[in-house]
Amino acid sequence: MIKIYHNPRCSKSRQGLAILEESEKDFEIIKYLDTPLSEKELTHIISLLAIKPIELVRKNEQVWKDNFKGKELNDIGIIKAMVENPKLIERPIVVNEHKAVIGRPPEDIIKIL
Repeated sequence: MIKIYHNPRCSKSRQGLAILEESEKDFEIIKYLDTPLSEKELTHIISLLAIKPIELVRKNEQVWKDNFKGKELNDIGIIKAMVENPKLIERPIVVNEHKAVIGRPPEDIIKIL
């Protein structure tokens, strides 16, 4: 099943959701701010995205600037920061079985449908 890790307050995330709705495929919406991801779940998503954890961080978020910017964090530390502060996770993320994409731009979602 396709999953979208969604923040309804984010315009890009809403655009990504619209693409999924238009695709007429079955999908599950996960509001990751309401239901935070575990370290295991986030690590799995990062592996599907084939990126380094730092590439999933929203570095302009105030919580990043106040608490993490300029600090030496390893991959595990970055993942823990995102788990403890889900606002730091880039969005939307769409997972389709063994493929995943960050929907920035939202049209990238089409590639894995």
